[in-house]
Amino acid sequence: MKILVLYAHPVETSFNAELHRLIVQRLEAAGHEVDDCDLYAEDFDPRLTRAERLGYHEARSDGDAVASYVRRLRSAEGLVLCFPVWNYGYPAMLKGFFDRVFLPGVSFRLVDGMVVPMLHNIRKVVAVATYGGSRLRAMLMGDPPRKLVGRVLRANVRPGAPVSYLAQYSLNLSTDRTRKAFMRKVAGRMDRF
Repeated sequence: MKILVLYAHPVETSFNAELHRLIVQRLEAAGHEVDDCDLYAEDFDPRLTRAERLGYHEARSDGDAVASYVRRLRSAEGLVLCFPVWNYGYPAMLKGFFDRVFLPGVSFRLVDGMVVPMLHNIRKVVAVATYGGSRLRAMLMGDPPRKLVGRVLRANVRPGAPVSYLAQYSLNLSTDRTRKAFMRKVAGRMDRF
């Protein structure tokens, strides 16, 4: 399976970076073709420009600033997200990717005012997220990233595609043992992708 890995963390020595390396290694070891998209390393610009917003509903072209990312998304059969949760949301880099790449005509189309999903090429989604705070704090805030993956992203991919959300909460209080346990969980999920 061809899998697009979207990774969004600026620090190469972070726990997220370790998770990212593990994800790519395990997917490749399982025989998958991995398109490793490190948004920071690729210097992705998350800012939606005025021109992009004004042309939001227009047909996409190869001249679009994000055309290469659209091609990568359209050619993927699986999608893995690896990101930290900051301020109860996606990092700006990942949010900007969704704002600029998940466009009308790419991830959905509008038919008589109704949203019709278009990413039927994506047959499986896994999100791997880390939270500094506890699960209770995230739940009290509504856990927006979990909902965005489980509802919005799920609505744009192939109907019935399995969507998994793996989260390490309380990272600020984690130990070597709890981090290793989470890494085993992530490794097992990638092995079964």
